[in-house]
Amino acid sequence: MSPIIFLKKYSAGRKTFLVALFSAIFLSPSVSIKLLSQGTKIDLTLSDSKIDIIISGMSLEEKIAMLHGNGMFSSAGISRLGIPEMKYTDGPFGIREELEKNSWNSLRLTTDSATFFPTGSALAATWSPDLAYLLGNALGEEAKIRGKDVLLGPAVNITRVPTGGRTFEYLSEDPFLNARLTVGYIKGVQDRGVGACVKHFALNNQETNRGRVNVIVDERTMREIYLPPFEAAVKEANVFAVMAAYNKIAGSWCSEDGDLLNRILKKEWGFNGLVVSDWGGTHSTVKAAIGGLDVEMGTSGSAFFGQALIDSVKAGHVPIEVINEKVRRILRVRFAVEPVSETKTGAVVSTPEHGKIAYQVASHSIVLLKNASHILPVDLNKVRSIAVIGENATRKFASGGFGAGVKTRYEVTPLEGLQRKIGNKISIKFAQGYKSSFIQNHQSGGRRLPNNAVDSVLLKEAVQLAKNSDITIIFAGTNREFESESSDRPDLKLPYGQDNLISAVTAVNPKTIVVLVAAAPLDLNNAENSSPALLISWFNGSEGGNALADVILGNVNPSGKLPFTFPASLSDSPAFSLGTFPGDNNAYYKEESLVGYRWFDTKNIKPLFPFGFGLSYTGFSYSGIKTDKLKYRSNETIQVTLELKNTGKMNGDEVVQLYVHRLNSQVEWPEKELKGFTRVSLNPGESKKVTISLPVSQLRYWDAKIHDWRLESGKIQVMIGSSSSDIRLVKNIEI
Repeated sequence: MSPIIFLKKYSAGRKTFLVALFSAIFLSPSVSIKLLSQGTKIDLTLSDSKIDIIISGMSLEEKIAMLHGNGMFSSAGISRLGIPEMKYTDGPFGIREELEKNSWNSLRLTTDSATFFPTGSALAATWSPDLAYLLGNALGEEAKIRGKDVLLGPAVNITRVPTGGRTFEYLSEDPFLNARLTVGYIKGVQDRGVGACVKHFALNNQETNRGRVNVIVDERTMREIYLPPFEAAVKEANVFAVMAAYNKIAGSWCSEDGDLLNRILKKEWGFNGLVVSDWGGTHSTVKAAIGGLDVEMGTSGSAFFGQALIDSVKAGHVPIEVINEKVRRILRVRFAVEPVSETKTGAVVSTPEHGKIAYQVASHSIVLLKNASHILPVDLNKVRSIAVIGENATRKFASGGFGAGVKTRYEVTPLEGLQRKIGNKISIKFAQGYKSSFIQNHQSGGRRLPNNAVDSVLLKEAVQLAKNSDITIIFAGTNREFESESSDRPDLKLPYGQDNLISAVTAVNPKTIVVLVAAAPLDLNNAENSSPALLISWFNGSEGGNALADVILGNVNPSGKLPFTFPASLSDSPAFSLGTFPGDNNAYYKEESLVGYRWFDTKNIKPLFPFGFGLSYTGFSYSGIKTDKLKYRSNETIQVTLELKNTGKMNGDEVVQLYVHRLNSQVEWPEKELKGFTRVSLNPGESKKVTISLPVSQLRYWDAKIHDWRLESGKIQVMIGSSSSDIRLVKNIEI
């Protein structure tokens, strides 16, 4: 009987690949291989016994060639057998432009533009796994059309410090929220026939000294705070690849940490895919090979997994079965992901449909922080002139700084968005207000810092324009040069003299709206005191300007919720309060599980804006909390119901949040923890019954004494709120 090959699509290129493969390796009559095509859900179901037939026909040199990069973003296949190389691509929020094979230099093509999707913190502000799925699905489609096999995303590390330079790529400060969004994103990508690569595993929570810092963290904190998004990626989303982080944990590089990669990831969680290093994140041959790394990337000449690994195998330092297992993992992914040509003829990568998804995410992510006197939304019937002030009104955010960017087909700026929506109805005039620039600070070792000196000419021009306008909108915040991979921000201050600008403009025009275009917490004390209205719109993708204009003008009701705490002072944040950031060679996580809102709530420190916070142009009332039972066993699920009503005059979405507080516990816990949420849409005056399910298993803690999860019996409070600080309903139950 011939090999059974199930094909949903059959291209000439694929036929050549299959024929070459099967004829070359003398498949036995019992072999059955299932290949799934683009647009079809894929998983790692190819039986190892069939892959082992392939491995048995390979030379050691062919095996080792698959374990390291053969280019900047590719690793080798087996040309003799017709098995294509593996092609990787950034990134979490857009497909990177095509580069030269062995360098970071662009090929300068005209056919590799992509959609710029909202970045990680924007996605997190939607609190929507459904939108995470849509975003991932669109990214997967664009990667597939460009001939990529593995998308290097999502990036899911916890926001431990508010100054983190890579916060824009990551999601939130909460492991439960991160996990729900991670699963949606990965399923979206992989349903398009592309493998997702969740990163950075693990505890890459700062950019400062990331290439050498050694994280010291207790086992319970690691399990409860920093690992859950990765565990969900493996167990729930069946992620195809995991990227090892740059840092060390308890003295071991993540790329060679056997406890992390072999014991937890592969054995305990049952991960069947491949582990790839971050670019240049490999530090040894034998330790990394034995420790669980499968593919080395970004090291010039493949210093560790090239000839050195061949020599180590021949010398008996690395068993051949270790090599075979790595090849086995790579082939699982290779056969689950259909190889396609680099660019399909006539295919459009960035489509209008993807633009609509980018708009959906952006419009659901914008957070209304303040709206005194209901100055928002702007009523064009009562306004004759608008002053738009600030460089961020015209700046683009698809690229910049160090790290992944997107050569986007288009990006609508905030000023363009307003001009498109308003047209000639009223006068819109622009003044730059400030100029983004940087200085080298020699006292801090030549560190590049923002130039916060006030440009008196630009300030005077802005004040004069604001004085002569009915309403002023200041676009402040940061940019991709300031929020960047490889460095953390020096503080939370608004850069480039923006506080001076806000104070001067609001002094002459009290009807001033401040819009923060940024992706991380900022010190907004002056802005909050000076301006009647505050919005944060993130690095919000190709459609960011259109989405923001619709929120400002009331075409869209803001419904985003903060994915991390905005502290009143940087010193209030745990890592800064305890003096553990950035550390030098060691970063001690002394706050343990008290990350973000857990710290502020437990220590009774009032933040400027709490986790989960976000206002609306309408109002919502909560009532009638119920649980289906009063006592629950370990294998049961708590069903929490309530009535939610839109009490205003505008359609709106509310994110209902479920927190848990332990009563009289013998185990140390934060004041409260997020354990559920749901986004609800309501028309004016409409009420809905809302149900949130909470498996009792989610209430377990990691017992370091037995190195396993344990459930504590006792009474708990189920808390329903609009943010971590705005609890509306409470119900006591018993476990």
